[in-house]
Formats: sequence, structure tokens, C-alpha cells
Amino acid sequence: QVRLVESGGGLVQPGGSLRLSCAASGSIFRVNVMAWYRQAPGKQRELVADITSGGSTNYADSVKGRFTISRDNAKNTVYLQMNSLKPEDTAVYYCNADLWTLPATRQIYWGQGTQVTVSS
Repeated sequence: QVRLVESGGGLVQPGGSLRLSCAASGSIFRVNVMAWYRQAPGKQRELVADITSGGSTNYADSVKGRFTISRDNAKNTVYLQMNSLKPEDTAVYYCNADLWTLPATRQIYWGQGTQVTVSS
């Protein structure tokens, strides 16, 4: 059984910063791409950023220059540093991982989501 557990969400003022963390645990053989998605009320879930096991990153245009994704492969953990937050960043943020479990099964897993609210 694999679990993705997120932490770090909360309420922050515009211009502030938050750091999200997501740790994958269980019978994991290898983690491929890890990513952060978000879903605002009334909107579809969208990709925020992703990162390969080798460290290559990809960002949504709306967060480029403000958010940084990183990972610790030894801990199967992905982070999202969010700076210069705007009210439009308000959403539930979901962690996502493409990984191989033991025995050899490849599957996409999702975390439970963490709320980020940007408001004065």
C-alpha cells in the first residue's frame, strides 16, 4: 500500500510564502515523475509543476518565477516553495506521483490535498 501525505498548506497574505511537502511511503521500488496539481472552486484541476527523478522541472506559466519544485529522492519527498503568492493561487493543492511498487506495478498515486488560501 502506497500513501502520499501532504503538509504545509494554510492561510497567507498576498505576497507571502508557503512551502508544501509531500512524502510517499509504502512498498515503493522507484519514483518517476512527481508533481503538484491544484484545483480552485468551480475550476478543473490543473498542473502546477512537475519534476523528474533526474531533476528536470516543468511549470505552469502562471507560477513561473514564483514557485519552485524540488525533491529528495532518498526520502521520496517532493516540495513546492511558493513565493509572491496571489489570491488567484487559492486552491486545494494535490501531490501526484508516478511510481513503481513491489512487485513490479506502475501506477499513479494522489495525495489527499492541502488547502492554500491567499487572502488579506
